[in-house]
This record gives sequence, structure tokens and C-alpha cells, in this order.
Amino acid sequence: MTAPGILIAAVRSGAGKTTVTLGLMRALARRGLRVSGVKCGPDYIDPAFHAVATGRASFNLDSWTMEAELLAQLALRAGEDADLVVAEGAMGLFDGAPGALAQTGASADIAAHIGWPVLLVMDVSGQAQSAAAIARGVALHDARVRLAGVLLNRTGSERHRKLAQEAIEAVGIKVLGALPRDSGVALPERHLGLVQAGETRGLEALLDRLAERMEAHVDLDALLAAAGGGLVDLAPGPLHVPHAPGGRIAVAQDEAFSFFYPHLARAWREAGAEIVFFSPLADEVPPEDCDACWLPGGYPELHASRLAAAQNFLGGLRRFAATRAVHGECGGYMTLGRTLTDAAGAAHEMAGLLDLATSFAQRKLHLGYRRARLLADGALGAAGDELAGHEFHYATIVSEKGEPFAMVTDAYSQEQRPAGLRAGRVTGSFFHAMTKKKGRR
Repeated sequence: MTAPGILIAAVRSGAGKTTVTLGLMRALARRGLRVSGVKCGPDYIDPAFHAVATGRASFNLDSWTMEAELLAQLALRAGEDADLVVAEGAMGLFDGAPGALAQTGASADIAAHIGWPVLLVMDVSGQAQSAAAIARGVALHDARVRLAGVLLNRTGSERHRKLAQEAIEAVGIKVLGALPRDSGVALPERHLGLVQAGETRGLEALLDRLAERMEAHVDLDALLAAAGGGLVDLAPGPLHVPHAPGGRIAVAQDEAFSFFYPHLARAWREAGAEIVFFSPLADEVPPEDCDACWLPGGYPELHASRLAAAQNFLGGLRRFAATRAVHGECGGYMTLGRTLTDAAGAAHEMAGLLDLATSFAQRKLHLGYRRARLLADGALGAAGDELAGHEFHYATIVSEKGEPFAMVTDAYSQEQRPAGLRAGRVTGSFFHAMTKKKGRR
């Protein structure tokens, strides 16, 4: 059986899910529990915070891109040698994309599939007894989902807490704690979400402060008693993801390239591949003993001048690409292009392996789930393979010339279009691959 867990959710973004999740993870870890983190949805940044809070890798679970079998296998791995899994939801509990029941990408799908009860974080600033109507609606909205209780957030006074708590408990829903307003516990943000864990100054101290708030204002024993779920009689099985692009894979990793899914790394290692990290910002080259190079997404637009000056890295990448496969996702794709224009409008020369020019000065949000059908054999699979993933960036394409990498279908509009580029052994696109589809839905 997979480890018991609890899913932290809210009815909207901005209610405080992340700080609550991190505080609970650290508070429970301080009790000596082995806590494992999970992030619902295609988020790269929050799992890195989970890893710092718990000391364990955090996996993404996403019901739009992942089949039920893969969700179960990742839940099994998340709970390995763990006493409890703490999962963080995305957006509102029931928010997702068009899809069949349990395949919308909503956090509720994950709670239902794995059986984890939901702790509802409610930002009660600007309301009191009305919070009971919202909590009752959430509890009744989806019969698949069990509400473990409510955690009030941003209460203004003891009277405020009492009014909201008594109203919620009067409709039969437990209130497991109430956190007073505290502007000093916010995490810094930038255009793609939180500033990355590795760049957040004083993170350990902040995590301990969040834990202390949980210990002071939340009934942790009741929370542990409410945890549950898990899958029974589940044996370890394969992870259906894009196959490893090589037996020894060079993966860029630093502040410019950090959006690398832990479940991909886990699957590739289980398949026998070795992953070797290197830092383009430190002017390192893909190691010569690797047979493929992967440039993940991240924030190259914030480090464009440093990347352009990293001539050892750029030259080494060009030499590597002459004989071996190179793939770039999102920020990695931008780096494979000819130029990247930063926010100030300055253009910086990149690797020039693809005929692509991108700009962060001309910003437009591109966001949503995508399906991709590969148009040729390459690093991610064979021609005709279908992958599921997403797109999330603000950069725009100024010029893109050459053979497309894939045909991509938008989950919302069902619009199909060519995406990315391929030239020889080099491929790339703004598409982030999460899974390999075994068949069409």
C-alpha cells in the first residue's frame, strides 16, 4: 500500500497553499516523521521548495497528462520509506482543463484517484460566517473527494477566528487550525511564479518560521489522524514517460536551467540511464563522455548576457551537437537559437544551432496543456509518438525558420499547429514533455 497522505487545497490561487504546505512539511519533519512532497499539476518551482522542507525529492502528479497507471506508480514512489505524503494542490481544487472525468488536471482528480483527503486552506480576510457556505459547497461538490477539514488563513483577530470557525463547525466540518495575518512569511515572486528555492535567501530560517506557526496554530495531531488514502496491492511498474535520450545524459542545471521534472529523472535512471549535470552559467560544457544533451527550461532571459559571454559553453555545445543529440525545452529552446532579446531590448547571441530568435522584451503569456506528435525520430522518441505536456512562458518568437519538431494540439481550443524546430541532431520547442501517451484518449 502507498503511504497515507493529505492534499492541501483552496478554492483559488493566492489563498496561501504553498506557505501552509511548506510549514506543515517542515513542522512534521521536525517531529521526526519521514515526510514526502507531491505537487499537483505541471509546476517546476514548488517541488524544489518541498525538497528543501522535507529533505526528499518531490514528484508532480497531473491527471491531464498522466494516465491512472502512471499516477499510481508515482504515488508509490513518492511514498517510499515515508510516513506521510503531503500534496500541494494547484489553483482552485476543481480547476482544470477540458477533459473526461478524472482527466482534467484538477487537484480533485489526484485526491480522488489516490484517496488522499483534502485540507482546505481558506483565506478568510474580508469574510467571517460566509466562509461556512464556501466550505460546505466544497465538501458537497464532488462525491469522489473527502474533506478532512479546514485551515483558516489570515484571520484578523480572535473574534474573527471564532466567528468563522463556529460557523464552519456548525455545518459539520472540522476546523484544524487558524493562522493569523503575517505579511512577513510571504515568499518572493517573479514572472513564472516563486523565485526558485536555490535563489531564496534565508530559506531554511523561513521554513522554520513557517513550521513554528503551524506548531502554534494548527492541531497537528488531528491533521495526522485525518490523513489517509493510498493504493492497495500496488506493485512497482514502469513509468511511461518520453524515453531516455541516451545512456549517459548531460543535463544543464543552474539558475538559468532548472525546470527538469523529477519524475523524468527517476524514470530515466530506472531505465538504466545516467544523468550528469553541468552549469552553462559557470561556462561548463556538456561532458564529452555523454551521448545526449538536455537543456531544460528556466530563466535564460534573466541571464542572457552571461550566457552570451559563456563562450566555452556555447562552443562546447556546438561541438557536442555535431555528433550527438541535443534537445532544448522552453528556455533551453531559446538558448539553442540565434539570439535572445532581454527585457531591456538588448539582443544576445546564443548557440545558433536552430534558426530562432526570441524576445523577452515583447512579452505575451503562453499557457496551457498540449499534446505533441513527433514529426521525426529524435531525442524524445520516434516519429509519430504522442507526448503530453504543457507550455508556460512569456517570451515571444521573433523569427522561427526550419523544419518543425512536432505538431502540437492545444487542450482548450483543440487548435493544431507546428511547433519548435529540428536541424540534424538538434531539436527544441516551448513544449514541456511530461509523459508518453500509450494511446489516444
